[in-house]
Amino acid sequence: MPRRLLLDEMFPGSMAEQLCAKGHDVRAVVTSPEFTGLPDEEILIGATEAGRSLVTANIKDFMSLHARYRAANRPHAGLILISTKTFPQNRASVAAVTSALNSLLATEAASAGEVVFLPRA
Repeated sequence: MPRRLLLDEMFPGSMAEQLCAKGHDVRAVVTSPEFTGLPDEEILIGATEAGRSLVTANIKDFMSLHARYRAANRPHAGLILISTKTFPQNRASVAAVTSALNSLLATEAASAGEVVFLPRA
């Protein structure tokens, strides 16, 4: 089954549009009124209910949520974490993350509950 994504609020809607143009099923929190302004756990719940892995740079908070989910034997649809060490915050970061996500989506299927640190393409 192809991986479906939800981009957390730090990523622009244009990133989802670019990935959709390449044939991927990607939505962005910033363009999804049902997700806008929700706390992290509510976004993870919504992503899971929609069968979407959540893409986020908020590693600290979502790793904590992941640990709580594992301890409670509670599933989620997956996390794709974006490290600022791998993708420094600069003008090229959106293009670099978009390219890396495109590569990931082209080569890997989803695995529920997994946590992946996105590698550079």
